Order: sequence, then structure tokens, then C-alpha cells
Amino acid sequence: MRYRLAFIAGLACGYVLGTRAGRERYEQLKKSVREVSQNPAVRNAAESAAQTGREVAGKAYQSVSAVVGDRVPDSVAHRVRSLRERSQNGQDDWGTSNT
Repeated sequence: MRYRLAFIAGLACGYVLGTRAGRERYEQLKKSVREVSQNPAVRNAAESAAQTGREVAGKAYQSVSAVVGDRVPDSVAHRVRSLRERSQNGQDDWGTSNT
């Protein structure tokens, strides 16, 4: 699914950048994207997908931790702990908030 969304986004960017329709068509596309992105249903769907992703990642982390145990090198364990602490503080990998 992730690759499909990336392909669609790339296709849209290519169209916008390569179109010969001019500024009027660009403004029309920009307005449509803004309307869709501000739609409450779209925002709710995006937030629920993000929440589901966080829950699945947490479950995967727990199951992998149970299987791998202490066989992970210290450098990897330290990196995972630091990422986990950062996410618990409300920041993602880029140092921004998870809102």
C-alpha cells in the first residue's frame, strides 16, 4: 500500500510539473488537493490509519523482542531504546510531534 501511495503521489507531481495546461490548471489542482486534505473524513481516516500503524508497530516490537531477547548487539539495543524514549516524549524520528 505504501508503494502504491508513493507511486500515485509521484504520478501527480509529474503531471503537475510536466503539464502544459498552464497556471490555471495548476491552481485548479491545488484548490482540489486543499479541499480534499481539509475534509474531516479524510483527516479522520488518516489519523486512524496512523494510530493503527503505531499499534501494529508496538505489537511487532513486543513479539520480536520476545523472540530475539538478549541476542541483539548493545549498539542496536541502545538505538532502539533511544528511539522508543523519543516516541514516548511525543516526537517522531524527525524530531517533530506526532500530531
